[in-house]
Amino acid sequence: MDRFQAMQVFTRVVDANSFSRAADSLGLPRATVTNIIQNLERLLQVRLLNRSTRRLSLTQDGAAYYERCVAILADVEETESSFRDAASGPRGRLRIDVPASLGRLVLIPRLCDFHTRYPELEIAIGMTDRPVDMVREAVDCALRVGHLPDSSLVARRIGTFFLVTCAAPSYLERHGEPRTIAELANHSAVNYFSSLNGRTLDWDFVVDGHVTEVKMKGVVSVNDGDAYLACALQGFGMVQMPRFMALPHLESGALREVLPQWSPAPMPISAVYPANRHLSPKVRAFVDWVAELFAACPLLGGTAAVDYCCSYEGKPAGNTLRSVVEQHNLAESAL
Repeated sequence: MDRFQAMQVFTRVVDANSFSRAADSLGLPRATVTNIIQNLERLLQVRLLNRSTRRLSLTQDGAAYYERCVAILADVEETESSFRDAASGPRGRLRIDVPASLGRLVLIPRLCDFHTRYPELEIAIGMTDRPVDMVREAVDCALRVGHLPDSSLVARRIGTFFLVTCAAPSYLERHGEPRTIAELANHSAVNYFSSLNGRTLDWDFVVDGHVTEVKMKGVVSVNDGDAYLACALQGFGMVQMPRFMALPHLESGALREVLPQWSPAPMPISAVYPANRHLSPKVRAFVDWVAELFAACPLLGGTAAVDYCCSYEGKPAGNTLRSVVEQHNLAESAL
């Protein structure tokens, strides 16, 4: 029994949810596909599929075996492609996932440049603030903001998220402008809650080199960056948002920065990918390109971004911001 072929047939049956469609796509007789699955179940001594006249469904053992098969087949494909595509350049389908705001404002406007460099790549971009299961959803690479939990994913730091505290003039006219962090207790915020656990994210400020968290009250909570910005522009409350999103509205006067002497703590931006994509030419090409893109962006890169954010409109915008970023860089260089 060819176990590798059996894995391919089994995953194709599950994906197609049909023996007949799987047989057609593989160019095999339906009876051959049926025999391969039966022999595979006999070899493993478990039932993989529940069959009826109308539908197929995975058993618990079948679901576990399917996930392992998908990972093994992906490993083989990535290993082969790393050698096959070394001379001709990356090709095939590249599935990436990015936060919606980064995708819309940074990635999509420069996507033609990536396509020009790598015309043989088919790019599928998911844009959501919901954390994805990269293995289960077959995502090759994702951009993530914030400190990453320990996992089997490989991560590469590509930039820094700088945030700004701001509000619409209409809100400040109604409620006044806070002059100290303590005065925030008398104000409302547009709150942002995690799509992963539903928890409302606290604000923070860098005070004397240390991060101070602040819990804000509010009447509106969202879990989407564009909705967060829209609510702020309508005057629902104050927000802490990425400076690259807020900048056009700060320059137009639709938003005003508040408490500029205390900056929110910056957050790292990382490209993450499963360990079995480490040798993939297409993932390596994308990560190198997006790192180059972020390095050239003054609000998402390295030293240039710190210099810019520390002198917004010619004014110091948090004199401890530079020291915090330098601490992040020192910690990373020690790893």
